[in-house]
Order: sequence, then structure tokens, then C-alpha cells
Amino acid sequence: MDSKKSVIDSITGIAYELGASAKDNTTFRIGGRMGILAKPKNIPELIRLIHAAEEFDYPYFVLGNGSNLLISDSGADAMFIRLSGEFCDYRINGSTLFAGGGAFLSSASRASINAGLMGLEWAVGIPGTIGGAVAMNAGAYGGETVQVLKRVTLLADGKVITKEVKPGDMGYRHSVFAFPAAVILQSEFELAADDGGAKARMEEYNLRRREKQPLEFASAGSTFKRPEGHFAGKLIEDAGLKGFRIGGAEVSAKHAGFIVNTGNATFSDVTELIKEVQKRVYELFSVHLEPEIKIITEESLKLQI
Repeated sequence: MDSKKSVIDSITGIAYELGASAKDNTTFRIGGRMGILAKPKNIPELIRLIHAAEEFDYPYFVLGNGSNLLISDSGADAMFIRLSGEFCDYRINGSTLFAGGGAFLSSASRASINAGLMGLEWAVGIPGTIGGAVAMNAGAYGGETVQVLKRVTLLADGKVITKEVKPGDMGYRHSVFAFPAAVILQSEFELAADDGGAKARMEEYNLRRREKQPLEFASAGSTFKRPEGHFAGKLIEDAGLKGFRIGGAEVSAKHAGFIVNTGNATFSDVTELIKEVQKRVYELFSVHLEPEIKIITEESLKLQI
């Protein structure tokens, strides 16, 4: 049985593309063809997609904005789901921000600041979605998603459920709400009244990003998680690896915590550079650097079935 054909026959009426390029759908600008890129606009469509994939044993993955992913150059015969339509909506009611899983974190955060609220100033320059931010407990400049997140509405085991965020649900760059355990449909953030400095802090953080991060190159953001008691970028810089390249992949000369695509990097270039950085840092400092980016191959997706 052709699993992909069976899935396609089951999702009539839902927007999708066949053979979409991962290079065009990730911020790293690397990767081969995706089997199906599906764009559900509401919960019933999302449920149909996942049901079809599971029924016919076809791997699937929630793509978000593709801002934290490295996808194999050989692509993946799998269904990549990008939430669209009503999932991209957000609204503010009093001090609460309600945002769909597909909404851009930067847009929703900026809207909250413009509405006279504070708590998400750090998030305005991050190029991911709300769902991605919740899934990985995104953070920057001392702020984290968990600090203001109150409730999450999820699709788990075919059911829509709303959960209060409890201590232990979220930690450094992870949460219990992350795919594949669930798909984040909507999140509620409880913010505070602006103390008068929210916009200034937002502008300061964005200035610091422009000055210190290699925004002129394609990347997937910070490549490694922060090891306990250390900063990944400093360890890499102290190892003399700033500017070190393999093929078109480079440890940023501007910020060693980023591996960037200088224009023609391949999946292999990046993965080999990650391994070399890990090896040298461990040899010098006995610290293992764990990737923060998600590395996707067809084989890794099949393991989820």
C-alpha cells in the first residue's frame, strides 16, 4: 500500500503541497523535499490530517515556522504540518493574550506591548511561532515563556484538552506540551500592566540582537543548549572555533553560539560542524554541548510511528 497516496486521498479539501522544499520552509535554508506540506486552518482539519497519517502509518511532524530545524538534504517522505488560518490568530482581553499555535511570537508579543502590557519584551525579535515557543519554553535576556504562560489548549490522543501550566511542566528549552506528545492549538499568557519601560526594553533587546547576532545569515538560532554552569558560545569561542567552517557552514564570527549558512551549506556540512564543535569543546573543557536545534531525517520521523 502507498501510504502517501492513501493519506492524500483522505485529506481532500485541506490545503497541501507535494514535494515542497525544506530549503524554502526553514530559516536555515537547508533541506530536500517534503512528502506533503499540509496547512490545516482549523481543529477539524488538523484532526483529519493526523488521523490519516496515523491510520496509514505515514510519519508526520509539526513544522512551526521552521525556525529551529535542520532537515536532511535527502528530504523526508513524511507529512509536515504548518498551522494556518485560525491557528494564526491572536487577541488581547484585559491583561491576557490569547494566541494560536501558528501565530508569530514576535507579532503577538509586539501587539501585547502596544496594548500597554509587559512580560514578552524579550520575544519580539524571535522568528518562531507561539506553539514553538511553548513547546521549547523559548526565552532570551532573562525572560522565558513559562514566566507568563498560564494555560495551553492541546490536541493529544485525538482529543482537545486545556491544561493549566503547573510547576515542572516546563524547564530549560523543553516542556511536556511539545510534539509528538501533543500539538499546541492555543496558549494563554497572563501579562502585567506596562511599568512605562516595556517599549524601551523591547527596543534595547532588538538592538542587542542586531549588534551581537548574525542576523545577516540564514540560521536556526542558537545551535546548542546552554550547559549547566557555562555559556555555549563562550566555550566555543574559547576553543578557538569562531569563524571555523566546514563547507558552507560556519561557526559565526559574530557570535560563536550560532552556526550559520553562508549561502550554500548542506545538511552534512552543518551536522559535521556540530560534531566537530562538540568534540573540541569536550576535549578542552569536558563539557558536552547538546544541540538546541531539531535535526530531522526520514529515519528519525519513522521512529515516531
